[in-house]
Amino acid sequence: MWGLKLFNTNSSVTEVAPRLAEAEADVQDLVEGHMQTMLGVRFLASEYSTGPAHGGRIDSLGIDENGAPVIVEYKRGTDAGVINQGLFYMAWLLDHRDTFRHLVRDQLGVHAAAQVLWSAPRLICVAGDFTRYDIHAVREHRHAIDLVRYRYFGSEHVGLETVVSFPGRAAGLKAGSRSRGTAKAQRTVTAAGAMTELAAAVDEALLGLGEDLTKVSNQTYTAYRRMQNYACLVPPKKAKLLVYLKADPATVDLVPGFARDVTGLGHHGTGDLELTLQSERDLERAAGYFRQSYALA
Repeated sequence: MWGLKLFNTNSSVTEVAPRLAEAEADVQDLVEGHMQTMLGVRFLASEYSTGPAHGGRIDSLGIDENGAPVIVEYKRGTDAGVINQGLFYMAWLLDHRDTFRHLVRDQLGVHAAAQVLWSAPRLICVAGDFTRYDIHAVREHRHAIDLVRYRYFGSEHVGLETVVSFPGRAAGLKAGSRSRGTAKAQRTVTAAGAMTELAAAVDEALLGLGEDLTKVSNQTYTAYRRMQNYACLVPPKKAKLLVYLKADPATVDLVPGFARDVTGLGHHGTGDLELTLQSERDLERAAGYFRQSYALA
């Protein structure tokens, strides 16, 4: 059930009743046309055929901000088969990696095709609603699965709500599941040890913002994600940590040496706001920036 209530306050307060789409294709067309904005995923293909032997069509194929392959399946209302259908296509995808790489190369170029992150493929199910059995099933699978509920509000607004986001058995840890002892064991009196300790504290702060968070690591950064990345932590270099956030640099205080607008500048990870952290005090200053970025994702 959709829990958010939306009200129009133009002249008097009136509730805008939520509704389902007239047809499943309406949801698919909307998301595919704006997939990067709505899901943080670059669109690759629609109704992608898995061939005569497999006999299926993937609703949408994409690749997320971190280079992970993404399958998106849609249902107008509640459908108990949406997860199993998506996992059926996930098995095909993992058996046809070269086919997917060629698709990425054709759509996004050779560099993007070489950066595909096969350790964290994702299934996103967008539907009118999900049952408690769906939510339980997601947590039993080894793949990363997001259940996303949609609603239309009037003729001009649509809402997306993440019901559950499971990172997969091989992906990063969810909030509350990491070991504090590991972070303590890494602490040393050296400068490198201090940065390791600070990185562990940043990790804890970013994962502590909510229960709907996952993290995914690649060779150059660790991404912290709700529906989309809200933060990317670059491994420590020398005596500083770099964190890139989804927050709009135009809406925050840009402090020289601490917060910088990197819009249009090349860097590892995603986000246009760069924070430079060198101490626990910097981490305390960063808390508000973290929360703002989390809210936008």
